[in-house]
Amino acid sequence: MEYREIGKTGMKVSNLSFGASSLGGVFHQIKEEEGIRAVHTAIESGINFIDVSPYYGYLKAETVLGKALKGIDRNKYYLSTKVGRYGKDGVNHWDYSAQKATESVYESIERLNIDYIDLINVHDIEFADLDMVCNETLPALVELREKGIVKHVGITNLTLRHFKYIIDKVPEGTVESVLSFCHYCLNDDALTDYIDYFETKKIGVINASPFSMGLLTERGAPNWHPAPKPLQDLCRKAVNHCKSKGVSIEQLAIKYSVSNPRIATTLFSTTRPEAVIQNIVWVKQALDEELLHEVQTILAPRFRDTWLNS
Repeated sequence: MEYREIGKTGMKVSNLSFGASSLGGVFHQIKEEEGIRAVHTAIESGINFIDVSPYYGYLKAETVLGKALKGIDRNKYYLSTKVGRYGKDGVNHWDYSAQKATESVYESIERLNIDYIDLINVHDIEFADLDMVCNETLPALVELREKGIVKHVGITNLTLRHFKYIIDKVPEGTVESVLSFCHYCLNDDALTDYIDYFETKKIGVINASPFSMGLLTERGAPNWHPAPKPLQDLCRKAVNHCKSKGVSIEQLAIKYSVSNPRIATTLFSTTRPEAVIQNIVWVKQALDEELLHEVQTILAPRFRDTWLNS
């Protein structure tokens, strides 16, 4: 595995990392024991960064991950979780208050069977009152950082411009990393517009969803996917083109997403140990530049199409 530092945090993480959303059954029902084996396989294979949230599966992902982490040397992984977005009984809710953020951190620590959190994020700030994030949520997390309960503080978001709004309004050093999803993949590289800015602020960049939430997979996007239909149609065309070349688009997509050395790591999510191994193999292979150009040409008419989160 290749290891890169997240900004100036000192955390040197594998360029491919494990997103634990699947452990919550976010995409389909899971077999818990298989999911636990997937976590173990990732760590044993050199993946040392794991990201989760109390929102994923409405606490289930953290609970299953906590079981998986029991007995594993704490020095073998960095763990990232989140505050602000939650849910219960099929209903999403958001709470970015300082009190809830603090409570949420301690609750996550208990579910995850750990003593501290390496990286705590404000989750999906596009749903928040951004000024509240600046004035309440982040100060509460900084206070926990000063106590050593969390080591580093970050923010996650789909709408890229919100990162800059927050970072410009809080004291320097408050935000140490950003987690962006669906903006550095085959059909959208808008994240690159902001990397210079992040680097001037000494902020590390984490990329998520190299498969664009299923658009760039042979299985195809789930029915709830918010991408506009013309983009979905082009992605299906790109999938079929890769198949005609004897290559799965997943292989090209994940290799492309880890190929930018200015992005510390790219998160993928699975509950299948064999998928963990397969993704690692793909990441270690050379990028097929010719196929990449062909796929980018197919996707060009809808390149950087985006959507509202849901």
